[in-house]
Amino acid sequence: MGHSAVLSVALAILLAWGNGAPILQERPQNKLLLVSFDGFRWNYDQDVDTPNLDAMARDGVKARYMTPAFITLTSPCHFTLVTGKYIENHGVVHNMFYNTTTKVKLPYHTTLGIQRWWDNGSMPIWITAQRQGLKTGSFFYPGGNVTYQGEAVTLSRKEGILHNYKDEKEWRANVDAVMKWFTEEDVALVTLYFGEPDSTGHRYGPESPERKEMVRQVDRTVGYLRDSIKSHNLTDSLDLIITSDHGMTTVYKNASDLIEFHKFPNFNFGDIEFELLDYGPNGMLIPKEGMLEKVYSVLKDAHPRLHVYKKEDFPKNFHYANNSRITPLLMYSDLGYVIHGRLSVQFNKGEHGFNNQDMDMKTIFRAVGPNFKAGLEVEPFESIHVYELMCQLLGIVPEPNDGHPGVLQPMLRSGEAGMPLPWGPCWYMHTCVYTPATRSLHIPQGETQGLVGKAGPLVLHESVRLRLCPFPLSLDFCLP
Repeated sequence: MGHSAVLSVALAILLAWGNGAPILQERPQNKLLLVSFDGFRWNYDQDVDTPNLDAMARDGVKARYMTPAFITLTSPCHFTLVTGKYIENHGVVHNMFYNTTTKVKLPYHTTLGIQRWWDNGSMPIWITAQRQGLKTGSFFYPGGNVTYQGEAVTLSRKEGILHNYKDEKEWRANVDAVMKWFTEEDVALVTLYFGEPDSTGHRYGPESPERKEMVRQVDRTVGYLRDSIKSHNLTDSLDLIITSDHGMTTVYKNASDLIEFHKFPNFNFGDIEFELLDYGPNGMLIPKEGMLEKVYSVLKDAHPRLHVYKKEDFPKNFHYANNSRITPLLMYSDLGYVIHGRLSVQFNKGEHGFNNQDMDMKTIFRAVGPNFKAGLEVEPFESIHVYELMCQLLGIVPEPNDGHPGVLQPMLRSGEAGMPLPWGPCWYMHTCVYTPATRSLHIPQGETQGLVGKAGPLVLHESVRLRLCPFPLSLDFCLP
């Protein structure tokens, strides 16, 4: 078929879609629930009985573990999940808002509401889905309570600054609220966040009895969630992904070789213009004018457990330093060691933020639902790929990102041959197939559903392939 004919077909599809053509076999919109249990290390289910997580793995897909982005902090890693971008590319580089000019530094909960910290050029999946006709919801999820290019998430709930993360009764109420969003508000995508077992891991340590009991509470909540999906008649239409942002490790609080800047020989805080220390194993510094080389030479070998870099020399495999928010000097410490600045003020028994290649920083991935295979265990993967998977499940065209649509596609029942879009260009055509790897549509010969022009139904005399334009909407077509 020539280009003019292909273009005619594309226009016919657009006309049919835009004018509400009759649907012979309507495909209902697939729904997706992404649940994050903060700080759930990849092996937390190995020393605790977790029957509901185990059942989810039998019924769906389990990854051996998932590698989060570096820096392994809550807000940056959660934003990677909903953008598919490495942290240096989405720009949410820390849990704390900071301004190196005014010296303002704001804590985690306050930063959740700072619009300009989140809305800095990257478009999260909530907004992308809404721009393609879907309703979305964010329940306590980091980044879900601000606007992006002036647009807010359809429905959102923000936790209070004194929120009790451990209240199991409230957890169930939150699940109930999300089920109402799906059933009564016709929401297609919800991201649901729980602040545990992270808080317990920080306070008591990842090997503590308290952490193990919290994992049992997480597992009970997973069971309640799956029962709720069934009781709300969503089993055949809702895909469930359970994952986390990072892991957790034990802090060497009483080690003889603590990393304490105030004890480093030849180091002087008077040489520093801006500092962001005392936040786990990470730190950033701006030396005063003309002092960069001096400060760097003092710090680079100041402690064997501390790794200090100039911004341009930071390891490229971390995909972290190439952002304007990153300071000229940045650092991280070895597993189990936190960085103390002017005073030794960090007292957590458990911590994260370490090298994302350390096994204690790895996290979980489980998925179950109508589009996922059953009883499948997959090899480890990076969290950047979850975004492309979610876009495939929702049938939306993704924004540019660092993931690849083919990495997690083997989890899906449709396999590598392409998956039917539950919404969008294939809405009117029950055999239309979207192939994420090439972002192309295949419309078979003889297909008539939805191809309606002014003269009536249009019948194809040969198969057609059309390429989806990447932006802004999936109803736009480009020639092959």
